[in-house]
Amino acid sequence: MPNSQHPVELLRFNTCGSVDDGKSTLIGRLLYDSKNLMEDQLEALERSADITGGGQINLANLTDGLRAEREQGITIDVAYRYFATPRRKFIVADTPGHVQYTRNMVTGASTANLSVVLVDARLGVIEQSRRHTYLASLLRIPHLVIAINKMDLVGWSEARFLEIRDEFERFLPLLDIKDVKFVPISALNGDNVVDPSHHTPWYVGPTLLGHLETVHIASDWNLHGFRFPVQWVNRPNDPTNHDLHDFRGLSGQIAGGIVKVGQRVMVLPSGLKSTVKQIWTYDGPIAEAFCPQSVTVQLTDDLDISRGDMLVGLESLPGKASDLEARVCWMQPRPLQRGKKYFLKHASQTVQAVVVSIENRIDIRTFESEPEPAELAMNDIGGIKLRVSKPLVYDGYATNRLTGSFILIEQGTNQTVAAGMLLPPTEAVKPEYNDFAI
Repeated sequence: MPNSQHPVELLRFNTCGSVDDGKSTLIGRLLYDSKNLMEDQLEALERSADITGGGQINLANLTDGLRAEREQGITIDVAYRYFATPRRKFIVADTPGHVQYTRNMVTGASTANLSVVLVDARLGVIEQSRRHTYLASLLRIPHLVIAINKMDLVGWSEARFLEIRDEFERFLPLLDIKDVKFVPISALNGDNVVDPSHHTPWYVGPTLLGHLETVHIASDWNLHGFRFPVQWVNRPNDPTNHDLHDFRGLSGQIAGGIVKVGQRVMVLPSGLKSTVKQIWTYDGPIAEAFCPQSVTVQLTDDLDISRGDMLVGLESLPGKASDLEARVCWMQPRPLQRGKKYFLKHASQTVQAVVVSIENRIDIRTFESEPEPAELAMNDIGGIKLRVSKPLVYDGYATNRLTGSFILIEQGTNQTVAAGMLLPPTEAVKPEYNDFAI
């Protein structure tokens, strides 16, 4: 990626783990020690009655904003916080640890480059540790940090740290996560969070923030197959500006690949082809753009294109189908059952969908699948088959997280009831036209 356009990268990450593993405290410590708190935030913390027994400020209150969260001492909602260092910008999602809030964790982690799984050094690897590691794998989060917290409560034992690491490494090969880092920390006291700890002379790796600042994320986005879901057709029609009088551009966010002026592209689902005339951003025209930039693309030909269509590169074409296979995380108290109809939102379009079958349900404890369950309950993860009212142009989620994901919306209430990840299409698009012709 050109450094001139992105002098400071943005890293999105989430924290997850079991209840009381210290997720909210860890984020508070990151904000506090990296000096990313405003004076009024510091004053509010100091005035608050939520003081721990040792006279320390309760840093968890920086993210646990709901009254119920403070009263119960648990995280319920997903809290997003922004902070920055000279090396990188960050957006962090503090996700709940309770099993019944798995759906919240999926929501908070869906756009993450990196996931931090906290483990209580006293308890070691428990079911929630496995669940959240599996979810990170399922969501194809490229980087994983296992932060072994509360090391001060086990006497900073290197043997305990290695024991937990070895237990993770026994099942990590099953989950296809390429980049995993283990860091011993104490979120409460700040050891190895922002500053190195003198309690761990046996640990030679970076602090947590040091790793977050330096982990390589430039190649996380899919830069191989150009994908551009059209969000709206931009027609300024300004009669006082000659350049804008007949302007017709296609606006949206690049979901994959690179696009350049002069590049041949295909419009799907029609299959018509054209050439990129100009690429516009808020700051003016540019010669090329890449995922995940938001741009307006002008084509040389005046084609019939509207919201929901997709511009793609001529190489590595996506799939197109009405019958879909996917994995879903079910988010509603009423279970998912066969035959139920929903709205399916994919990229910039929404279509009707019906659940044809429930293929399996994943047992988080063993990572094995139970075939053909009668239903999926809230927080269950399983495979389903869907039929949609209009063919989707899509990629497998493993190939492209943006064009391979969707949500199901309940008709009538408009509630989001599932987050889905599409399996790879069985075949690529077969264009109906070889080229644009009037």
